[in-house]
Amino acid sequence: MKFPSAIGKRNTTPQSHGPAGEDIEGLQKIVIVGNPNVGKSLLFNRLTGIYVTVSNYPGTTVTVDKGRCKINGRDFGVIDLPGMYSLIPITEEERVAKLMLLEERPKTVLHVIDAKNLERMLPLTLQLIEAGLPVILVINMMDEAEELGISIDFNDLEGKLGIPVVPIIATAGKGIDQLIGKIDQYVPILDKFQTSYQKGIESSIKEIESFLKNSYPISKRSVSLLLLQEDEDMQRLVKQKEGKDYDQIDGILKKTSRKYGYPLNYIIKIRLQNEVRKITSSSLAAGPLKTAGFKERLSRVMINPITGIPILIAILYLGLYQFVGVLGAGKLVNLIEGTIFGEKINPVITKFVMSNVPYRPIQDLIVGEYGIITLGITYAVAIILPIVGTFFLVFSVIEDSGYLPRLSMLVDRVFKKIGLSGRAVIPMVLGLGCSTMATMVTRTQETKRERVISTLLLALAVPCSAQLGVIFAILAGHPLALFIWFVVVLLNFILIGFLAARILSGEKPSFYMELPPLRLPKISNVLIKTYSRMVWYFKEVFPIFIVVSVLIWISQLTGVLRVITNGLEPVVNLIGLPDETARVFLFGFFRRDYGAAGLYSMQNSLTGMQLTVAAVILTLFVPCIAQFMMMIKERGIKTAVLIFAFVLFFAFGVGFVLNQALVALGLQL
Repeated sequence: MKFPSAIGKRNTTPQSHGPAGEDIEGLQKIVIVGNPNVGKSLLFNRLTGIYVTVSNYPGTTVTVDKGRCKINGRDFGVIDLPGMYSLIPITEEERVAKLMLLEERPKTVLHVIDAKNLERMLPLTLQLIEAGLPVILVINMMDEAEELGISIDFNDLEGKLGIPVVPIIATAGKGIDQLIGKIDQYVPILDKFQTSYQKGIESSIKEIESFLKNSYPISKRSVSLLLLQEDEDMQRLVKQKEGKDYDQIDGILKKTSRKYGYPLNYIIKIRLQNEVRKITSSSLAAGPLKTAGFKERLSRVMINPITGIPILIAILYLGLYQFVGVLGAGKLVNLIEGTIFGEKINPVITKFVMSNVPYRPIQDLIVGEYGIITLGITYAVAIILPIVGTFFLVFSVIEDSGYLPRLSMLVDRVFKKIGLSGRAVIPMVLGLGCSTMATMVTRTQETKRERVISTLLLALAVPCSAQLGVIFAILAGHPLALFIWFVVVLLNFILIGFLAARILSGEKPSFYMELPPLRLPKISNVLIKTYSRMVWYFKEVFPIFIVVSVLIWISQLTGVLRVITNGLEPVVNLIGLPDETARVFLFGFFRRDYGAAGLYSMQNSLTGMQLTVAAVILTLFVPCIAQFMMMIKERGIKTAVLIFAFVLFFAFGVGFVLNQALVALGLQL
């Protein structure tokens, strides 16, 4: 495929004007839409120069990213919407994308599709054209299509659709100049393609249009079609605008529905698909059928339970245990915390403060047991940062390869038993990085029931990367203890999910996910992702360690810390743990990794059995403040408090039972 050169010599280079999410009010909007995992976010990066996380799995864009670009001297607002398959939404993220698309009244809509899946993705293009939106069809991943022998006649496709069609390779930046030129020169075409439906549906469309007296953000034909497909958002809007006339419209909808033996949504989708086949009959040509290549065979192996589970175990062992646990939480932490901070930085700063600061409380605030330097910065930089950094690196490689969707397929059957679909593996895996971020991502689950169950499991049995790495480091010298910890946490994850799926009422999960091709992770992409997440860590998490150090110092100074820990000490003693672990669990509420770091610092004073019990309780213990606040935001205060209370009592209950069992068995850990 040959890409046309950039148009003319004018300034068409996109320029960044600040971080994603900035104010773009008053600017003409360029809205990017399309299925998940077709390169929308990467195109957003190319246009704005702003980095948003680009991943090789669906559901990455769970919020609406906004930026600016300058084209031919004019500023435009650029909006990257969550993935959507149709104007009739199934998931909450699809609904957000549709509403934003209709509300923004964009100058240009860039519909990004995967060149390898042209027929499957063009129905949304037809819907967008039908809605009267100013669409440019952006056909991405042309390099991958060419590898499969797929060729597309772009001129033929453009002539049939009546809209601009631009091929690009977003990863390499090819075709972006041509696309920018099309945006700059875009003029709406009146003679666009129009899908024709069965006579009865066409008649109903005309009848409904006659009752639509007010203006709408999309064409009245599209409004009528959405009403026929029982789109709830459009029903509310039309009721509000048309008032009493809606009764007439409702009568038409019911009359039309009774004429057909299948839901109108199904009939309309089938018609759209048939139209797409006609359009692509001369525009799309597949090369000679190729036998399954190595990537395709590997993909099948990953999805098959017999071979997929060993692959998963290998990834967990090499990626999480060896790289994050042994290298990050072991060697790097020992180097930074033990040598650099322990022998060089902290002694020098402590000596300086003790010699130059006369007030003992201020000395304690800076270099005391809970000091900003000796606790806050040391924990954040010397203990947690190496663990978080190595996890971010591993996770970036895994997500960029396309493995996560295959993992979703692999675990779907098991997840169904706990009220979730394979799609839930994404927030669960993200929870291994940051449970606060993962709790936000639960909004991508299709039903309220799934969102509550996934939030509960994240709060209970999914340790964040820093906590996980520290636990690996603590238990690495006790293989049996590490095995017991893993089995107990896993069994509780399954048990609570199983019970929640039967106690909570609601619709059972269904599963549909885009399966992107396996790709060799790009080093540049992996490094950029890791870097951006490290920046996020220093901006969002690092200050919390300082604040928590100050809060603990104040609590110690006022005696509040002593009162709370005194209240927890009888509880931890009952579980067979020393008084000091009460403080560790309390720190865990401020941040899970903070508590884990506290347990790391006292590991030499605990037996193998005590370390095992403490690690299990700490993993199952209440979510940190940040995650709890996100739970309130996403699920509401009532649900968040109920989950918090349940997790609190359940964690100590499991710890008590585990301690009794280990004592009875007399295991030497």
